[in-house]
Amino acid sequence: MAKSLPPEIVQAQNLANLFDTAITIPLIRVKLGLDFFLGLIPLIGDVIMLLLSLRIVVLGKALGMPTILIRKMMINALIDTVVGMVPFIGDILDVFFTANQRNVRVMETWWLTQNQLAT
Repeated sequence: MAKSLPPEIVQAQNLANLFDTAITIPLIRVKLGLDFFLGLIPLIGDVIMLLLSLRIVVLGKALGMPTILIRKMMINALIDTVVGMVPFIGDILDVFFTANQRNVRVMETWWLTQNQLAT
């Protein structure tokens, strides 16, 4: 019998979608989220987004993920923040480096691995 995903992962998925891929630009099919729009506000927007992104890291910690994976998730969030701080180019690169989606994949992979080993 397949287990359903824990609420922490479901919440992280919802946050990552909001932060990274909430809307699709129709003609060019690029997905943008809150991260892109907040990133347009110099420095402050990137710092606010970092704080929001850390919520996904906290959810991973609440699941009991190992410290090494929590660090990897924090590094992803920091890279996203630093890249986003570069005027204009950072905003464009931010569309393609979706740290929150990456962090959710880290969570999902860890959880699936743990649950396959347990069966």
